[in-house]
Amino acid sequence: MVRDTKFPARLLAVGIGVGAGLGALISVASSGLAAYFARKIIVPENAPEELDILHIDGFPPNMRIHLPADEETTVPGTYGLYFKQGSGHAVIGDIIEYDPRSRTVSREILSVTRGDIRRAWRGRWTGVVYPDPIAAGVNFEDIEIRSDAGNLPAWLLPTDHPEPQDTWAILIHGRASTRAEGLRAAPVLNTLGVPAIAMSYRNDAEVRVETTSRYGLGDTEWIDVDAAIDFAVSRGAKNVVLFGWSMGGAIALQAASRGRNRRFVTSLVLDGPVVDWVNVLDDQAKKNMLPTPVAKLTLEMITQPWARPITGLETPLDLDRMDWVTRAAELDVPVLLIHSDDDEFVPSGPSHALAGVRRDLVTMPSYSKAHHTKEWNIDPVRWEDDVANFLEAKILPKD
Repeated sequence: MVRDTKFPARLLAVGIGVGAGLGALISVASSGLAAYFARKIIVPENAPEELDILHIDGFPPNMRIHLPADEETTVPGTYGLYFKQGSGHAVIGDIIEYDPRSRTVSREILSVTRGDIRRAWRGRWTGVVYPDPIAAGVNFEDIEIRSDAGNLPAWLLPTDHPEPQDTWAILIHGRASTRAEGLRAAPVLNTLGVPAIAMSYRNDAEVRVETTSRYGLGDTEWIDVDAAIDFAVSRGAKNVVLFGWSMGGAIALQAASRGRNRRFVTSLVLDGPVVDWVNVLDDQAKKNMLPTPVAKLTLEMITQPWARPITGLETPLDLDRMDWVTRAAELDVPVLLIHSDDDEFVPSGPSHALAGVRRDLVTMPSYSKAHHTKEWNIDPVRWEDDVANFLEAKILPKD
């Protein structure tokens, strides 16, 4: 019998072809997954309303809401609930009853600031308790900040203190939020006599162009803070303190270090700030069970010029420039750093590291059960005391 010596060769060739095809398929799939996550990071999106509203009991002013019990709805404190695609808003108070068997929780409804919550089926839990300055009980003026990105809507919050300070506050919200996020600071600033601007910035829902908007994660938005400082100075501000929540913290750090108006910045108040984006993105990759090669490719896509057609970024992001643990020696103004240790989106480790190496400038009180940027919500008295004590000690003139 004559053996077909070509058979093993043919089999090997087929095997190689299948292996190469499978490898190419895996490579394409990995690239597609990386592109998806890269765009998730930088493309603005409206936060979805995914929380079921199970039932509403009672009548104003004594109403309560029944919700599924989860990591957010079972935390004590005062919160906001948006519903009807953001057109409705309610202020939700403390827990009245928790049923571990049905995994439901009932909480008091402190107020409905707009909309009819009885007709709402789903909502979005938020730290935004004041959807507008009227709800916060402070005076305001609608203004626009002129930036290279266009005219940006903002609220000017003039203090009614009999002796206003010449130090102003610029309130910078976080990713996928709005200028309303900063209004939690408005009452204490008014009490201190500090005028404030609650600003929007490029790519916000109020100003974005959907097809082209891309977050710069702080690497571009700081330019708009410079414009807000221009406005404050034009109205009499001699100095400014930058307040930043989450990504707003990253923006504030860039404005204080790179802005042409940085000479006016005398201090920073940062709540749940992004001090190191690589740490945040690595943590989110692990939580989403993203394979390491895909996670690395995702980072490369938002930082390298070759990926611009994929991400839509005009300029690749410089994440090293936004690493303030490495850049700690360059910090040159006092910082109040508020960051809960159970933050599920922005790990507090880099904040602790920055506070540890810059004890001369960074004040970091301990918070442990507030989740992401909700330190005010669980204890507004303590948060406002921390802010007031810091500002009075560091930048406000003594009597």
